[in-house]
Amino acid sequence: MTWKKTGCVLCGNRCGLEVEIENNRILKSRGDRDCPLSRGYICRKGVNIAYHQHNADRILYPLKRAGDGFERITWEQAIGEIGNALREILRQHGPRSIASLAGGGEFYFSSLPFFVRFARILGTNYQYSSANQEFAGRYWAHGLTMGSQALELVPDIEHSDMFMAVGWNGVKSNHYPRAASVLQEFARDPNRLLVVIDPRLSDTARIADIHLALRPGTDALLLRAMIAIIIKENLYKRDYIDAHTDGFNEILPWFADFDVKAALETCALDCDTVVKVCREFATRRSSLRDDLGILMGRHSALNSYLLVVLLAICGRIGVQGGNYLTGGKNYSDPNDPRTWRTQSTGIPAINGMFPPNVMPEEILSDRPDRLRAVIAHASNPLRSYADTTMYEKAFSRLDLLVVSEIAMTETARMAHYVLPSRTVYESWDFIQQGDFTHVYGRLLPPVLKPEGEQKEAGEIFTLLADSMGLIPPVPDSLYRAADGGDLRRYRDALIGYAMENPDKSPYLQFIVAITLGRAIGSVHLSGFIASLMQRSKAAQEEAARAGFAPGPDQGLEIYRAALDHPEGILIGIHDPDKNLGRLATPNGRFRLYNREVDDWIREIEPSSEERRLRTDARFPLILMAGRHMDMNSNTQMRDPAWNKGKRACTLAMNPSDAAKLGFTDGQMVKVITDAGEETIEVEVTESARQGQVIIPHGFGLVYNGVKYGTNVNRLTKNTNRDQFGTPIHRYVPCRIQALPGEQSGNIVKKTME
Repeated sequence: MTWKKTGCVLCGNRCGLEVEIENNRILKSRGDRDCPLSRGYICRKGVNIAYHQHNADRILYPLKRAGDGFERITWEQAIGEIGNALREILRQHGPRSIASLAGGGEFYFSSLPFFVRFARILGTNYQYSSANQEFAGRYWAHGLTMGSQALELVPDIEHSDMFMAVGWNGVKSNHYPRAASVLQEFARDPNRLLVVIDPRLSDTARIADIHLALRPGTDALLLRAMIAIIIKENLYKRDYIDAHTDGFNEILPWFADFDVKAALETCALDCDTVVKVCREFATRRSSLRDDLGILMGRHSALNSYLLVVLLAICGRIGVQGGNYLTGGKNYSDPNDPRTWRTQSTGIPAINGMFPPNVMPEEILSDRPDRLRAVIAHASNPLRSYADTTMYEKAFSRLDLLVVSEIAMTETARMAHYVLPSRTVYESWDFIQQGDFTHVYGRLLPPVLKPEGEQKEAGEIFTLLADSMGLIPPVPDSLYRAADGGDLRRYRDALIGYAMENPDKSPYLQFIVAITLGRAIGSVHLSGFIASLMQRSKAAQEEAARAGFAPGPDQGLEIYRAALDHPEGILIGIHDPDKNLGRLATPNGRFRLYNREVDDWIREIEPSSEERRLRTDARFPLILMAGRHMDMNSNTQMRDPAWNKGKRACTLAMNPSDAAKLGFTDGQMVKVITDAGEETIEVEVTESARQGQVIIPHGFGLVYNGVKYGTNVNRLTKNTNRDQFGTPIHRYVPCRIQALPGEQSGNIVKKTME
């Protein structure tokens, strides 16, 4: 037995792990105390990572559909037949008939550049992503206000003395380094103030100083009221506004005559408490973080827009203890005619991507330019995205469905071809992560050998590109430079080739893969090495601050250091005083006023929202479809044994609602929405708000022929979405019915078997 350093792959934090290996199997996992970001922190999912790696649904060989089942084929046959099918679809219908679909599986980013580049050189811009399932509204809002849809706002919690979690249950969802520990430490400090805005009594709300348990769906109304309070009481930072924003005077009419008291009554919140929160936020070293609670709710994009306005007028962006800007520059202008839109639903690309929520309609359309082929990588839309029934109908109509995956998911079972990918534990992987000041790099070697014919996902897409003749001829000199093992020589040859052939830049990812990747046995590792050979001037300066001498060999020195330290090394230091220089607007200032939101903000007022929020007898309750817990994960975590003995998938219901409906804890009920119906066990709990019921995501998986838990996406209609295609998962009208034979008082305790 031996312990090896690696990383968790079940959320974007990628916490450092150490795994105990025996006979090519993970026996145990623990937090890696040497990892500079996670510092030994690990959640329950990381503890159970062996269930992700080893399960009966792992795909070992390439498969081709044969009747109702599959037959094993060779890689050569699979790649050849898929390439021929794609060529024929392109010939007959053009590149708009093909789409890629990524995300929702492993948080394993080394493969994505190959997948994205393969789709681009096929000629299609239809790249559907799980990111746009959740964040399209935020991307759009940040594009309007900050000039880039790729910019993010990261809280400096370490230096904050007030932190506001808006629709974020960080104690369970993580999505911030050591989130549970950081929030608990924050809550215990008597000099700091933790505020949670969330309809339900979440795990984070339980430890908060103030919990604003607003009525579901009223987030935008609350944010407009909070900004109105801050402006009315002159709590805004005039010097910061004058120095860093445009449009402040133009937004004042949005808030001048706004009826704050009526708005907060509609939100079901105490006015004095909200005023206190506003005063504290405007005068303290405050920061905030939002998450799916508002990003997949009513007025999702507007919520994100108003959060930028709130932070900016309080002077809380780009300052210590506030929110710092991270990310790059990317803007898919929805108003630019060159920006691709979906053909039937008219959704524009946001941050270069499209929302999976509209894909079924694009496939089922009668248009001649409808989607006919989908290449899915690490994505299980039949359990991860809205409206499973529509996805099943749509995917059955495709001319070609290719799935690159580690396990036989529900989506893979519908494919024409299934291509087995290695997991992160069987591949090389590079992670670059950090905060607004420090950037860490972690180069993780494989810790296990594949037990079948699985390939690195990057190699799969390289083989497809090569088989279709999409990679231009490569000179022998580049192959010879790669074979020699001298990375300096290869670097010089690659840079020389790129300078002499600028038209070949779209193909460099694959050129490196078939030269250096072949020589060293990993296309993922070759991609990382090549990225270090082509670093920007700013990245080189940041690396110099971290101790890597500037010069042509800096990238190779980072590579060697990362190779020796899989726990992670410091590879760059940002200057926080220059953080606002990341703004991508033409004049480097926040744009607070944009005409695109003028009418929208004005319509968010108490009386109209009250009318829209009224429920009817047909669907009197609001379903929160999706919930972060330590018992759910991505749908590649398939073996339910990791939750044995736990009530992992239940319908959370407030005691008052349960009493009114005559339901008891453990009773089996039927949940009915416009999309469909599902059966589930009731869990009576104070954590659910009155009038709201909650079902976690990530269940309803079929493992060894048995369905475990409830598929909440059977209850979500794909047309219940906003103008950017984001599903409104946090506001799904529903009703609950007792099952025959499951009458009041009949308590049935059920656990995951």
